[in-house]
Amino acid sequence: MNVILLMARLVLAGVFGVAGVAKLADPSGSRKSLSDFGVPGILAWPLGFLLPITELVCALALLPVTSAWWGACGVLALLLLFIAAMSVSLVRGRRPDCHCFGQVHSAPIGWNLVLRNAALACVAGFIVWQGSGNSGASLLGLSASLTRSETVTLGLAMAIAILAAFQFWALIHLLRQNGRLMLRIEALENKAPVPVETPPPGLPLNSDAPAFSLSDLAGKTVTLDSLSRQGKPILLLFSEPGCSACDEALPEVAQWQREYGDRLLVIPIGRGEAQVNRAKSGKHGLENMLLQVDREVANAYLAGSTPSAVLIRDAHIASSLALGTDAIRGLVVHAVLPPSVTKGDEVPSLKLADLKGQVMDLADLRGRRTLILFWNPSCGFCQQMLPDVQAWERNPQKDAPELLIVSAGAPEDIRKQGFRSRVLLDPYFGASQVFNSGGTPSAVLIDEQGRVASEVAVGAQEVLAMARAATAVSA
Repeated sequence: MNVILLMARLVLAGVFGVAGVAKLADPSGSRKSLSDFGVPGILAWPLGFLLPITELVCALALLPVTSAWWGACGVLALLLLFIAAMSVSLVRGRRPDCHCFGQVHSAPIGWNLVLRNAALACVAGFIVWQGSGNSGASLLGLSASLTRSETVTLGLAMAIAILAAFQFWALIHLLRQNGRLMLRIEALENKAPVPVETPPPGLPLNSDAPAFSLSDLAGKTVTLDSLSRQGKPILLLFSEPGCSACDEALPEVAQWQREYGDRLLVIPIGRGEAQVNRAKSGKHGLENMLLQVDREVANAYLAGSTPSAVLIRDAHIASSLALGTDAIRGLVVHAVLPPSVTKGDEVPSLKLADLKGQVMDLADLRGRRTLILFWNPSCGFCQQMLPDVQAWERNPQKDAPELLIVSAGAPEDIRKQGFRSRVLLDPYFGASQVFNSGGTPSAVLIDEQGRVASEVAVGAQEVLAMARAATAVSA
């Protein structure tokens, strides 16, 4: 029995030791996994660090006999927590990646993973059941009691076991690779195209939007047809009770309704008790919320996860399904963009924030010629052009147009570019779409009357040539 308990401790120590080290090696992945399981963002960062530390402490505590029982208690508690979190997600129809072993292995959760953790919990429970004074043999004591030949035999056995495990792992991966090659060969022999990418989520573009009839929070029946008669694009936003990401997005959803109400109908669709949803809507100033009974509308639109959203125009699907708050935010930005402009058109109203958080409306570009430079810090061509832009900023010509940079990318990456000119943030390339820029770096000239004064110049040489020409004409 002592040897069995020792082997059980070593198995648990090995599993949790590998899991803890793997998670520490991939902290961003661990934090994302916690967020996917519904942990609020403010807690995901500290828990993403504390969880692997806890796993490593439990793994180390399992090795000495004096602390093994406490280590088993910690492992059992963690496993029961994992089982509960996975079961709740699976019951709700969500399958986030477990990220159990960091980048070493990560896959969507399933009931097989719940059963695996239950088996490990039984092993930990067996050690706990034996009591704190009976945790099995000591690893050092066992090795000290062995003769030299027994020690050599045990070492060889362990080496053979490790080698066998490695060969088994390599064989599994080799068989998978061989299977993929066979499928590819078969597809080529049958002249069948090899799929290179999965279709976008949601219903096909331009297909008929599924009709629905739901009650709002006042009990009034609302249909897709009644919404479509208002003549605006419709954004259906699907949420679920208990979805922390959904709740965190509600203030921003209410802001969209207030700011873009004249151009876009934002319709949140949730479920649950009307009283609870009324309180939530009243807290954030949310409007037009509809309640489904059992995800019938979400299923009709293939919205398998939340938060998610889809755009509808004239009762037809106008976008792929946007998954997550950031993707929904981008969908809203493009849904409310003004029509694109060309040379001779007035610059439309388009509000963008700068690196200090101050909002500027491009329609206010009047009184001085402006060169709008479309930028992306992750664009290699932009990086090649960066020294020329910085030189232009250091030594501006007297009659040169004012430089205004409209950039995609994260603010911290943009700050590293060292621009002296004002930079407006365009993370979803909305302004680029309005001006038909087509790529980065590119630029367009705006005259003193606030009109588009040039075609779009694409590429570093073309942009610099436009700047020089604009300066020469003014001089």
